[in-house]
Amino acid sequence: QVRLVESGGGLVQPGGSLRLSCVASGILFNIYDMRWYRQAPGKQRELVAAIRTGDSTNDADSVKGRFTISRDDAKNTVYLQMNGLRPEDTAVYYCNAEIQRTLVSTRTNYWGQGTQVTVSS
Repeated sequence: QVRLVESGGGLVQPGGSLRLSCVASGILFNIYDMRWYRQAPGKQRELVAAIRTGDSTNDADSVKGRFTISRDDAKNTVYLQMNGLRPEDTAVYYCNAEIQRTLVSTRTNYWGQGTQVTVSS
């Protein structure tokens, strides 16, 4: 079984920073794309940032220049460094990863349970 567990959320003032982490555990043959999504109350879940094997990344326009996604494949972990946080960044942040469990299995998308980020004074 594969699990993704996020951590690092919390309450922060506008302009502050947080670093989210997401660790994948279980039977893992290979991890491909890793992504962060967020969902604010009453809104659809949206892609925040993605990172591929080889470390190429893409970010949503709303977070460009403020958020940075990175990964440590030795630790099966993806990070989201969030600087210059704004109230509109308030949401539940979800980790998503495309994982191949064994040599003969297909790639499957897995989700974490989410971590709350609240930006407020």
